[in-house]
Amino acid sequence: MKTKKTPARWSKWLLGVVLVMASIATPVTGGQAAASVQSYKALEVGINQVITSQRMRGTRSSVVVRDAHTNRVVYEYRGDQGVTPASNVKVLTATTALEVLGKDYTFHTDVLTNGTVHNGILNGHLYLRGTGDPTLLETDLQGLTKQLRDAGIRSVTGHIVADDTWFDTQRLSPGIYKSDETHYYAAQITALTLSPNKDYDAGTTIVTAKPTKNGKPAAVTLTPHTNIVNVINRTRTVPKNKANTVTMSRQYGTNNIIVSGNIPVNASSKRQWVTVANPTAYTADVFKLALAKQGVKLTKEARVTRGKTPANATMLASKESMSLYYLMMPFMKYSNNAHAEILAKSMGRAIYNEGSWNAGLRVVRETLEKDGINTKGIYLEDGSGMSHKNKIPSVRLSEVLFAAQTKDWYHAFKRSLPVAGINDRMLGGTLRNRLTSPLVKGKVFAKTGTLNRTDSLSGYVKTKSGQDLIFSILTENVNGSARPDIDKIVQVIAAQ
Repeated sequence: MKTKKTPARWSKWLLGVVLVMASIATPVTGGQAAASVQSYKALEVGINQVITSQRMRGTRSSVVVRDAHTNRVVYEYRGDQGVTPASNVKVLTATTALEVLGKDYTFHTDVLTNGTVHNGILNGHLYLRGTGDPTLLETDLQGLTKQLRDAGIRSVTGHIVADDTWFDTQRLSPGIYKSDETHYYAAQITALTLSPNKDYDAGTTIVTAKPTKNGKPAAVTLTPHTNIVNVINRTRTVPKNKANTVTMSRQYGTNNIIVSGNIPVNASSKRQWVTVANPTAYTADVFKLALAKQGVKLTKEARVTRGKTPANATMLASKESMSLYYLMMPFMKYSNNAHAEILAKSMGRAIYNEGSWNAGLRVVRETLEKDGINTKGIYLEDGSGMSHKNKIPSVRLSEVLFAAQTKDWYHAFKRSLPVAGINDRMLGGTLRNRLTSPLVKGKVFAKTGTLNRTDSLSGYVKTKSGQDLIFSILTENVNGSARPDIDKIVQVIAAQ
C-alpha cells in the first residue's frame, strides 16, 4: 500500500551514488543453497545466514540472483518453489502490458449520441463510453461537457447512458475480501471509472472531515462531489488537545460512507480515500453535475442509466488519456492495484475481445511463453497481487526481469520501478524509506510486495564492484514482517 501525501510529479528522475560496502556476514555451516560460481561465495554465505536466521525460521522463501548480462544464476534458494508474490505480480502485468499494448497505448472516454441537434437542442440520449481510463478526473469530464457546449448544445431531451461494456461485469477479483472493499487498494474495476486526484486511485472518492465548533459535527466533504454517495456523519468537534479519533469507511454492499469519531477544534482536517460502489454510476453522476455547470440542461425526466452505445452513434466529444509510458510511473511507483487490474482486462480485450481477468491473465501466460519462460508453477488470479492464491517461483520472476532488458520498452519499465532510498515520492515510490544506506541508495530498482504475512522484492541492483545483478526475493508465512531480512539480503547482493 502507498502512503498518501502530495500529488504526483512526473518531470524528474534521479540515480543514487554507491559509497561504502557493508560487512559480509559470517559463513554458516551445513551446506545451504549453493552459489553457481566460486566468486559469489560471500554472497552465498551472506544470504544463507539471513535465510537460516531465527527470524526467518518457518518462513517459506524463494530467492534467485542472476547476472544481468549473461543470465547466469549466481545464487538460488528454492528458486522453483511457488510463493505468494503479493505486488510482485505487477512485474508480470507491467511487462506484458508494455509488450502487448505498447508504451504508446492510451485510453479513450467518449460522449456520443443517437440523436440529432437542432437549435441547440439534442433530441436523443447522451452516451458516456469508457475504455478503462484510470486517470480520468472531474476536470476531464468538465472538458467533455465544455466540448458539448462549444458545439452549440444547450439542452438534451434524453437520458445519460453510461457505457462500461468494454469490460465484463465482474468488478472485484477473487482475492478481495469483504473487509478490503472500503479501502482504496480494493476499488471496483469498471471500464468507466473516475479518480479524485492525480494519484489516480480510480473508483475512489476523497472524504475530508474538518473541525467546526466545539460540540458540533465536523464538516464532511467529498472530492469530487457526487450524489450517489450518502455520507452518514457521526462526528463531533471536541476541545483542543483531545484525541483525533475520526474514522471513515463504506458500509459493505452500499454507497453509505460512515464518518465517525471526534476531531479537536483547530486540528488539521482528516482525509481518506474511500471506494465507491459502482464506479460507472459514480462517473456518470459527476458527468451529469458537470453538464449543469456548463449550462447544458436536462429534462426533469432525465435519468442516468447503464447501457451500450449504438453502433451508429455520432461522436460529440472525446478525451484521450496519457500513454502507458507515463501511466507506468504512478502504477508501479505507488503499486496501484486498480491500474494493474485495468491493464489486465485491457489486454484481454485487445487480444481476445474480452475485457475479463480470465482473458487478460491468459495473455500474460502466453506472452511469457513466447519469451521462452516456462509458466509451470505460475498461478494467477489477478493482475495486482491481492490474492493469496497467486504463486510464482522466484526463478520465473528473475527470468522476466532478464528478458525485459532486451525490449524496446525496457526504459519505460525500469524508470517505473521504485528506487531505493530516494526520498521523493515519484522517484523512490514504495522504496523511498527503505535501503537508505550509501551502499544501496539509488542503486536498487525494484518492485515491492506486501500482504498479510507476505513480503517480496524483485528487481535490479548495481553492486559495489559495478556488476549488474537481477534478484527476486519472495517470502510467505512470515512471522511479522520479512522486510528487514529482505533488505539485508539486498545489502549482501549489493556488496559484491
